Amino acid sequence: MTALLTIIVLVFILIAIWQMVKIFDLAQAKGGSDTSGVATDKDNTMNGYLMMGFLGFIYAITIVSLVKWGDLPLMSNSASEHGPTVDNLMVISMVIIFFVQTVTQFLLHYFAFKYKGEKGKKALFFADNNKLEAIWTIIPVIVLAGLIIYGLNTWINIMGVDESDDPLVVELYAQQFNWKARYAGADNTLGKANVRLIDIDRANILGLDEADPNAQDDIITTELHLPVGKPVLFKMRSQDVLHSAYMPHFRAQMNCVPGMITQFGFTPTVTTADMRLTPEMQEKVTRINKIRVENSKPLVAKGEEPLERYEFDYLLLCNKICGKSHYNMQMKIVVETQEEYDAWIKEQKEFKNSLIN
Repeated sequence: MTALLTIIVLVFILIAIWQMVKIFDLAQAKGGSDTSGVATDKDNTMNGYLMMGFLGFIYAITIVSLVKWGDLPLMSNSASEHGPTVDNLMVISMVIIFFVQTVTQFLLHYFAFKYKGEKGKKALFFADNNKLEAIWTIIPVIVLAGLIIYGLNTWINIMGVDESDDPLVVELYAQQFNWKARYAGADNTLGKANVRLIDIDRANILGLDEADPNAQDDIITTELHLPVGKPVLFKMRSQDVLHSAYMPHFRAQMNCVPGMITQFGFTPTVTTADMRLTPEMQEKVTRINKIRVENSKPLVAKGEEPLERYEFDYLLLCNKICGKSHYNMQMKIVVETQEEYDAWIKEQKEFKNSLIN
């Protein structure tokens, strides 16, 4: 498929160069009766049909792309309370964009065909038409205003974390090229922190204020565990450059900016175990493992270890190109029952007990 697309692109580039050469020749033509470089009715007719042919090509490749890659798997497996609302906004936006693209492309190519150059024929045109101008101004304004208002309302509902719900407070700490999670501990209040307080010798890797009582019971981990059905409020920091905390299945993304704290909140609704049992995820895992088996055959032939089998996990990714190892900046997220979460958190060391004296 990649080779075919490459060939198609090269063909179009050659056609474009050919047309540019023709335009250059026409521009250089001297006055006189020589009309060999002027387009004839036959040329115009051919170009008109080519325009309609290209329109057919656009629609054909769009249909093929929708059939082959249009399932949009991330549109059917949201795992947060606000996820379906975001998906709905995405679907509405895509439908409007697809409709407008289909209509405008048809009109563009159809009129190029209908009003192709012919002797004695003059295209219909309006030097000024207030009604038409009003129509193509008012309709986009109404549609875009509706999308913007709906989008803003969705964003406000997502960002409006209700403190009365007593959300679990977790800090996501970004640095090239890994993540750390800091839990607020029993007091559910994160202690003060500053990158200037980082002390590797004492294992104070996030720069927590050792004199702050709220920091004593904080818990630092390299894996993010969340209880299902419990609101979570994330506080985000960056140690070095701009990062972006991206959790695709939870429809959550927020920039992590050096020198400031950003935040985002959501409520997980599907445990990792339950997501693994969904038909869509099982089909994805099976497909990926088939590919890994095929790719492992050359390795096994050389006496090397085969690729590990893939198993689904939620992931925290960095969605900003933050350096040469950006692709590898991710952290596993485990969504589990409250009982499982409580058992896991009890096994973690509090900050005061992890310091090296």
